[in-house]
This record gives sequence, structure tokens and C-alpha cells, in this order.
Amino acid sequence: MRKLLYLFFSLFLLFLWACNQGESHPVVDSVNADKKASTTHSPYVFGEVTEAELGSTVHLPAVLRPYEMVDIYPKVNGFIKEIPVDRGTRVRTGQLLLRLEAPEIEQQYMAAKAKYLQAYSLSLASKDDYDRLMVANKMPGTVSAHDLELAKAKMTADSATTQAEIANYKALEATRDYLTVTAPFDGVITERNVHPGALVGPNLKADDKPMLVLQQESRLRLVIDVPEVYSNQLTEHTLISFRVSTLPGRTFRGTISRAAGSLNMKYRSEAIEMDVKNENGLLKPGMYAEVDLPVQRNTHSLVVPAAAVVVSQEKKYIITVDGGKAHWVDVVTGNSRNDSTEVFGELTAHARIIVNANDEIRDGSPVQ
Repeated sequence: MRKLLYLFFSLFLLFLWACNQGESHPVVDSVNADKKASTTHSPYVFGEVTEAELGSTVHLPAVLRPYEMVDIYPKVNGFIKEIPVDRGTRVRTGQLLLRLEAPEIEQQYMAAKAKYLQAYSLSLASKDDYDRLMVANKMPGTVSAHDLELAKAKMTADSATTQAEIANYKALEATRDYLTVTAPFDGVITERNVHPGALVGPNLKADDKPMLVLQQESRLRLVIDVPEVYSNQLTEHTLISFRVSTLPGRTFRGTISRAAGSLNMKYRSEAIEMDVKNENGLLKPGMYAEVDLPVQRNTHSLVVPAAAVVVSQEKKYIITVDGGKAHWVDVVTGNSRNDSTEVFGELTAHARIIVNANDEIRDGSPVQ
């Protein structure tokens, strides 16, 4: 009987031990879960500010303009007598563009010419008289000194009159030449606003329009307004490529030919030009172009990942980490390339920053 009691008691203790072992597993699992929760990853991605010469390609609009262009206005009053050119006419240097008719100018010219010839004849006669008196004066007592002085004075006066008449004649000859208008350079007539018989003159401009507009199209100027931020990042031999919408898939290339050297006070931009050869006539003045303009700083600057720059309505900033706390640093962005952006502000190289920054990270908040 006693043995049965011992056996029963032993089985009871074994049962209690087994129950205790089964209840211990949830405790272990709870501890492991707590450890796992305490070792979760930080929501932030960290990086650092680097130094580099960051180049970029800026896409800017531009316009093609004639290499040379002139609005032709009348210099003198007159009627259009002849105008052998029209819109689209290609002309050569010195080719007749139009001829004016002004009878009063012709009459003044002929009168000035007659006066000049008359004065010239009198001057020659006075000189001959003086020369004869000088020869005769070699014989003592033949010519009085008074007569010699009078002849010399008349010769001098007639010579001065001749010079004055020559000047008047030349002036009217130049005025008469204004009646004929020729092309100052090779080009195309792009505008014609007068017809034969029309009265034109420097004070009779109808709606202030020129008689003709001449443009050189075999050579063009690509004019680009470069924003101030990029104006110091260009060189005279910077390679430029551009495209026009009328020629899809076609790219034209060249180098900067000249720069204004100053900024437009209204638009805060600098005008640069590229000379474009256009012998085949594919491009036309007035076309808009899309330009790929490479820019490159000559010195190292601070560079951060583009995602690190937070843009708000008031400013741009990046978030640095120092002493376990977030700090907002105001910046101005510069060139961008791929996923990197040039920044300027109170930063130093190798400063620790939050790459996946956003405006929910407040200034001074703890960062782990």
C-alpha cells in the first residue's frame, strides 16, 4: 500500500514538472519578440556632403536671326521710279534695289555743275593773266607792282570760288546719288512696302515702315539668353547643339562665337551668339530653337544627392545631423547632373546629412 502511494506521488510530481515546461515557452517567445522590436531599422538614409566639379547641360530656348539685316529708308524726297526687286528676291552686293525720281534735285545738280565749270574757267583765266604778267615783269618797267598785286589777288579769289563751287557740286552729286539705292550685302528681300509712283522721303514714312528689308540668310546668328546663374560657366569655345521643330531628328552643332559681356537689366540674362552656316537654306531667320548648353564650374563645389534637398514654399534646405539632432541648413541649388545637385550654404564637406529628407523632420528633432 505504501509503495502505491509513493508511485502515485512520483507520477504527480512528474505531471507538475511537465506542465511547468509547457508554460515556459511563451515566456521565451515574448522575450525574443521584445528583442526583435527593440532592434528595428532607422527610417532615415544617411549620406554626406562631397566636393566635386559638377557640370551640367542646360536646356534653353533660342532664336535664329539674320547675320546681317537692314531696313532701307529714303534719304531724300522723291517718287519711286523703278523697283526691280520684290519679296523673296535674292540680291548681290551693289545690285540695284530701287531708283527715285526728284526733278528739283536734278536741276540743282545741273546748276551746281554749271557754276563749278564757270568758276573753274574763270580761275584758269585769272591764272593765265597772272602768269603773263609775271613773265612780262622780268623786263623792268613793263608791269607795275600794283597791277601785279591785283592779278594775284584775282587769281586767288577765283581759285577760292572754284573750290567752293566744287564743294557745292560734290554735295549735290552725293544727294543725287541717294536717288539710286543698291544692296549693301548679299541677301534676300524679306519685305517690300512701296510701289512705283509712291512719294517717299525721310519725313514721309508711311506708318514708319521701311521701303525694303534686306536680310542675309546664308549665315545666321543663334542668339541665346543665358540666365545669370550660368553666365560665369561658359567659355568662348563651348560646344553647343540645337534643334528646331521643323526638322525633327536633326541636330546642329557649333561653338560660342561671342558674348555680350553684361547682363540684361530687365531679364537678368546674358546674350550669347553662335554663328550658323546656312548655305543650303534649311534654317530661316526667326525660327525658335531648343539649345543644349553645357555648363561647368572651374572650381570645386559642394554636392549632395538630389533627394536630400527639401523644397518648401519659402526656401530650399537640407537636413544635417549633428549630436543626434536634425538641423535645417538653407541652401541655394546650382548645377544638377544625374542624381546629384550642387548646393551653396553654410555647409562643409563630409557633413552628415539625411538623404531621404522631408519637411516632417523638424529642426532640432532627435535623429537615431
